[in-house]
Amino acid sequence: MTELERRILAAEGYIELGLHSEAREELSHLSPESQNRADVIELVVLCLMGEKRWAEGLALTQKLRELEPKEPGGYIHAAYCLHELGQTHEALDLLSRGPSVLQTKPVYYYNVGCYLACLGQDEKALKLLEQSFEMDGSLRSHARKDPDLASLRQKLEKI
Repeated sequence: MTELERRILAAEGYIELGLHSEAREELSHLSPESQNRADVIELVVLCLMGEKRWAEGLALTQKLRELEPKEPGGYIHAAYCLHELGQTHEALDLLSRGPSVLQTKPVYYYNVGCYLACLGQDEKALKLLEQSFEMDGSLRSHARKDPDLASLRQKLEKI
C-alpha cells in the first residue's frame, strides 16, 4: 500500500466516524499534486460538509465538477451545500443541469424529493422519494428522521 493509499483510507475511516478534522489532517500531508486529485478533493468536501462549512464545501465542489464533469459527486454535494445555505431553488437548478448519470443514483431522487418537500411541492416530492426507496431501501430509514421531510412524515409511512 502506498502512502497516498494509506492516507486516503485513513481519511475515509475518519469520515465514517465523524472525525472530520482528523481526516483533513491526514489529507493535508499529501503532496500538492495528490491534493488536486478528484478523490481527495471529494473527501475534503465531505469533511467540510460534515463540519457544516457549507460555503467552503460549495466552493470546492466547483473544482470537483471541473475535474470530473460527468461524475455525480460534485453535483450532489454542491446541491446539498446550496440547500443548506438556503438556496434550494439553485440546488434543484444545478441538479437539472448535471450529467445524466445522476439519474442512476438513488440519492439524487432522495435529495430532489427533500428539496421539493421544502418548497411545498409534496406530491412531486413523494413520487421521487418513493423512487429513491425502490432503488435503495436503506434511504427509507433516513427519511424517517430527515428534518426536511417532517411535513411528509405520515405520507411517507404509506409508501
